[in-house]
Amino acid sequence: MNAPADVLGHIPPGADVIVPIGLGEPVTLLDTLEANADLLDGVRIHRMDPYRERAYIRGEFGDHLRHVDYFLGPGSREAFWAGQVELVPTHFSEAALLMRRSTKCTIALAMVSPPDRHGYVSLGTSADYTASFIGEIPFFVEINPNMPHTLGENRLHVSQLAGWCSSDLPLIEMPPATPDERDLVIAGHIAGRIPDGSCLQVGVGRIPNALLSALVDHRDLGVHTEAFSEGIMDLVEKGAVTGTRKRRHRNEHVATFCVGTRRLLDWLDHNEAVSLLPAAWVNDPRVIAREPNFVSINATSEVDLMGQAASETIAGRYWSGSGGQSDFARGVQYSEGGQGFLVLHSTTSTGLGRINVRLTPGSVVTTLKNTVDKVVTEYGVAELRGRSLSARAKALIEIAHPDHRERLRHDAERAGLFS
Repeated sequence: MNAPADVLGHIPPGADVIVPIGLGEPVTLLDTLEANADLLDGVRIHRMDPYRERAYIRGEFGDHLRHVDYFLGPGSREAFWAGQVELVPTHFSEAALLMRRSTKCTIALAMVSPPDRHGYVSLGTSADYTASFIGEIPFFVEINPNMPHTLGENRLHVSQLAGWCSSDLPLIEMPPATPDERDLVIAGHIAGRIPDGSCLQVGVGRIPNALLSALVDHRDLGVHTEAFSEGIMDLVEKGAVTGTRKRRHRNEHVATFCVGTRRLLDWLDHNEAVSLLPAAWVNDPRVIAREPNFVSINATSEVDLMGQAASETIAGRYWSGSGGQSDFARGVQYSEGGQGFLVLHSTTSTGLGRINVRLTPGSVVTTLKNTVDKVVTEYGVAELRGRSLSARAKALIEIAHPDHRERLRHDAERAGLFS
């Protein structure tokens, strides 16, 4: 075992440090870097979706230690708005590729499980982009008994480690969001369109949670998803998810990271039915396309009448990142029987419409109009793929809030969308 400070000997000037998504954050090791930031020179930490706010993310150490983000999270959003964080646009499937091409990939720091009886530690709740670097770059890890030992392509033998320290810190728990009435209605619109035996990718949030609850009576569903959540665990336990009809990783539940409470983390520990694989494979549209009846469900924040979806900005300001939404939206296009659903409430909490003739100024397109398949609100499902601009506009107006439909028809006519 090493002292946490020993990690400093592995971080030269100008180092690029890779850190996993979310719960994979090596808290003690990052505490050590911050405590010794004056000894560092031009070090950059590259990661997605940090859950904790940190001094280095806020830019408090100047050029000694900086944060580079690939998907804003609760720990980096305000720092980005304040101009202290660099944000790299990327599809989740390409995050490791971009890190290889644009950084030195000096070392990976990660929270891991204790070694099993064969001497292997696991990245636990993660595979994400970090697992892609196993065997390529040094790993200095923080071994924590609270991290579940998951299986898949996310494990290292202790002989491969550049060093390790230990901690016993509790992992951040992320309880499932409670759906409201609109979420339940949206879930009902989708559930009836998902045949038994489908392979699912489901995002995280209130609408996805509502949908997972609505699938309890389905049978032989498969899972090939970014985020493994408690809703998926419940469907496995109730027999709705078995994976028996999948073509690849049959009888296994595939994901690239996990998020939930201690209940999920304990369930994942040494669970041979769950396989954590790198996002470079899980999110590859070519891999997704080879799975028949693939169904992708993701949230968006705004859609225009041509079908362009803005999913990473809210009111024209960055909130998150592209993540894997476009990866799966493209993949299901080529899946035999594939379907892609983008879900959103028809209005904001203040009554503003989320379907408009044009996106809010400053918003960015996450999923192209040519790629979007179906858009769902509490008022129904608009099927867009293969339809003309005028047919798309009419379908989207039909699922907009009734109070906004007349305005949308007028806006569409003025914009020349109606033939």
